[in-house]
Amino acid sequence: MTQVPDKPTVDGLEAKWSQRWESDGVYRFDRTATREQVFSIDTPPPTVSGSLHMGHVFSYTHTDNIARYRRMAGDEVFYPMGWDDNGLPTERRVQNYFGVRCDPMLPYDESFEPPADGGDPAAVEARGELAISRRNFIELCHVLTATDERTFEELWRQLGLSVDWSMTYATIDERCQRVAQRAFLENLARGEAYQIEAPSLWDVTFGTAVAQAELEDRERPGAYHRIAFHRLDSQGGRNGPASKSPASSGTVEIETTRPELLAACVALVAHPDDERYQPLFGSTVVTPLFGVEVPVVAHKLAEPEKGTGVAMICTFGDTTDVTWWRELDLPVRAIVDRRGRIAADPPPGIDSPAGREAYERLAGRTVGGARNATVELLRDSGELIGEPRPITHAVKFFEKGDRPLEIVSSRQWYIRNGGRDGELRDALIARGSEMTWHPPYMQGRYTNWIEGLNGDWLISRQRFFGVPIPLWYPLDDVGEPIWQRPLVPDDGALPVDPGSDVPAGYDESQRGQPGGFVGDLDVMDTWATSSLTPQIACGWSEDPDLWARTYPMDMRPQGHDIIRTWLFSTAVRSHLGHDCAPWRHCALSGWILDPDRKKMSKSKGNVVTPTDLLDTYGADAVRYWAANGRPGTDTAFDEGQMKIGRRLAIKLLNAARFALTLTGGATPDDAASPGDRDTAVRNTLDAALLAELAELVRVATDAFENFDYARALERSEQFFWRFTDDYVELAKGRAYGGQGAEAAADAHLTLTVALDVLLRLFAPFLPFVTEEIWSWWRPGSVHQSDWPDADEIAALVPEASAGAFGLTASVLSEVRRAKTEARRSLRVPAERVVVSASDADVAVLQRTQSDLIDAGRIEKLSFATDDALAHPTVSVVLAPADAQAKS
Repeated sequence: MTQVPDKPTVDGLEAKWSQRWESDGVYRFDRTATREQVFSIDTPPPTVSGSLHMGHVFSYTHTDNIARYRRMAGDEVFYPMGWDDNGLPTERRVQNYFGVRCDPMLPYDESFEPPADGGDPAAVEARGELAISRRNFIELCHVLTATDERTFEELWRQLGLSVDWSMTYATIDERCQRVAQRAFLENLARGEAYQIEAPSLWDVTFGTAVAQAELEDRERPGAYHRIAFHRLDSQGGRNGPASKSPASSGTVEIETTRPELLAACVALVAHPDDERYQPLFGSTVVTPLFGVEVPVVAHKLAEPEKGTGVAMICTFGDTTDVTWWRELDLPVRAIVDRRGRIAADPPPGIDSPAGREAYERLAGRTVGGARNATVELLRDSGELIGEPRPITHAVKFFEKGDRPLEIVSSRQWYIRNGGRDGELRDALIARGSEMTWHPPYMQGRYTNWIEGLNGDWLISRQRFFGVPIPLWYPLDDVGEPIWQRPLVPDDGALPVDPGSDVPAGYDESQRGQPGGFVGDLDVMDTWATSSLTPQIACGWSEDPDLWARTYPMDMRPQGHDIIRTWLFSTAVRSHLGHDCAPWRHCALSGWILDPDRKKMSKSKGNVVTPTDLLDTYGADAVRYWAANGRPGTDTAFDEGQMKIGRRLAIKLLNAARFALTLTGGATPDDAASPGDRDTAVRNTLDAALLAELAELVRVATDAFENFDYARALERSEQFFWRFTDDYVELAKGRAYGGQGAEAAADAHLTLTVALDVLLRLFAPFLPFVTEEIWSWWRPGSVHQSDWPDADEIAALVPEASAGAFGLTASVLSEVRRAKTEARRSLRVPAERVVVSASDADVAVLQRTQSDLIDAGRIEKLSFATDDALAHPTVSVVLAPADAQAKS
């Protein structure tokens, strides 16, 4: 006998069922499944640098909806979880939490203990930052990430993610480091990884190079400064006063937002078709203040409509400067150092006493300070034309940085990604067509990103907590590195840390000595490891059996904002290493928006954390809100949706309690009709409901197959409320035996089939309440049951039953509405109800009138045929007021 609680509740279900699922291994991956039987998911490893927020809950719930459906649809789901715990976010969290600063020059302190006041912002601020060695700093990173990982796992379990918790990884653990280093060394061996001294984007706050994919534009105030460059005549002297024509004038005027880079100017540039400046191409001008001769050149990227139409090329103000410098073969006169300050020594070319004196006014200043000083110098010299003109313009920032990026020359490692190779670019674009995109238009973002690349992928970082570049360099006789001959570790030695490990054939005493070696102290960009999540999760080079069963993966779920970083970089590594796309499907989630329609993120300070919401409404309610967000669509945070979700979960409990109590807990098999019937269900209303249920299963299945979980939920919920509000009310009297045992049996079968199917349809969205109800009357887990089969349901249904449920429910609704408008109880009898409808509709209603009379408490029901009516009209006469008391 089924055990149905007297007062079922949604409270406490998360703890109960999370423990049961783990102990029973409900979501454990079966490694005996063949590749054709497996559905593998490249789960996003969340950044372990603080607390999760509702944006995480939103997108990870979407993934779990699909995982749960695929499991019920018969796939063996490979669903691991990773933690992205290396990189700048973790470093910043450790710095802020413990109040420490990494100083690579300090020696390792074996007796160092984590600061006792860690986590107390006031105490940390009072004592100030504590400088510690790189190794001590990394140890603190491991301490804090281990704590954060446990917290994250607890929250994911509370949310009900159906991952296999025996298959977790952390991007900084030994196995992940080994995989990342091995992949890099293979890129190096194939010529796909290379090192070069070149201009690179630099974040002065973090002191590291950053990649193109990590940039974002931020609107900032600025100003255009009009500056006069002096022309040289054929004898080398300066011409006289300016005229209106640049070609005949003694000066050439430019406009710039970065006057502080005048000392770094290497040329002036205009568009080759600009007639104003064509006579100047090939001539020479002199920079104001510094007296350096620079050429006037032509290039198609110059914009005739911008400013005066001629611009100065500096090394380096922005990425366009880098393009001009490279393509026009110009010299380097860099003046901004890695601290974001003006270098102490002037660049080549500033040789005059006046030029050197002007430069000394700038040396050592920040970029902003140098700008102010340069403007004053130009104003004093008369070479500032008018006053600066205020503007607001987009400025490049590192996505996690606080100060504008600079471009400095540095030696960095790159992986080829099509930014400078048209053939590779086309191949990577073609890989996008090997994936099915959900929604489809997201493929355009992938393609557009690749087409807009202007350089290869910079993967080295000058930071501390990351996977080390696994190389050393021999030193020549004077102790200079021989960069072209890197020393490569044996595969069996991986992972290595060149800062403390020694290459084969050397010993520690030779570190930094002429004829010895030096280790590469850079670490890889966090994306260089995250781009290998399929390889890490599927056991590439570590577990060949698992690799063969899971790769290429079936699904990559992620946010649309990191197509340019995570998705693209993963496609690059798979293309280069395995000559295939890394997954078959890309499922993109939108952003969660705050009330001001801004993206919810930790960096913006507008996040809502999920813990209180999960405790208040329950995981099923929070998941309901998330599942209503359509694929790829930004969704507003709405606590009201969670209230609706909780109401749905409670209604599901109560509807199940009613159905199971009434039917004695019979399953659909138990409640099957006697064998002497031609069909399992004879009652028209029951058959109509089951026909609609079969169609619902077809729609929901099709939606899930197309990764549209939101549509599957929407249609299932619509049917459920019609089932409880209309069908249960219509069939209740018959189910209690009011029309005989055989009629009751039909109602019981319909109730049990509908409940059984609805539980399975809701299981991906409301895993806790559906599992609770399932346990009242069925063995095993609902999440290991089969997805409903529309054909099996339809086999219970006569062909002529479609539409009867909706038609009957609409008439009942009109009877109820008449009672409500008269401010009478629904229990008040209706003395007379006349339904006018088409002949076909009347024929259907005559077959369901017994249930309609019971549910509507109708004393006399009659029909009038009118084929002109598209929909029935209902006339209701209620019983006198004292009839309510009698009833």
